[in-house]
Amino acid sequence: MKVIFLQDVKGQGKKGQIKELSEGYVRNFLLPKGLAKIASEGNLKTLEVQNASEQKRKEKEKEDAVALGKRLDELTVVVKTKAGEGGRLFGAITSKQIAEALEAQGIKIDKRKIELDEPIRTLGVTQVAVKLHPEVKAKLSVQASEE
Repeated sequence: MKVIFLQDVKGQGKKGQIKELSEGYVRNFLLPKGLAKIASEGNLKTLEVQNASEQKRKEKEKEDAVALGKRLDELTVVVKTKAGEGGRLFGAITSKQIAEALEAQGIKIDKRKIELDEPIRTLGVTQVAVKLHPEVKAKLSVQASEE
């Protein structure tokens, strides 16, 4: 019996996958628990439409990430902090502070998407990678300046 999985089922299949399984397993386990539905012609068409809309949504998400990446490449974020002699900072500039400075400029980015190997500890401009999408990365210039 052919079924379409509505959820991931360990050892059987993933959500949206179509698979041939034994009738007893389907009728006694998968259908009552709502883990799968029978792969009728109507259900297959519905699955196709869902997959197409999901694909379209992912493409739109990527386009938005590329547009934001171009904007970030041209942008320099200024973070003011206290500094001592020789341009060393008291403390450090973290991804949280960079995210807050971006939000002040009207760009909302989660601090976890800012890839900062170690906090910025000196004055000046530093290039920071920002992962906007699994396939899109941008470089952001962060300028640490003295208060």
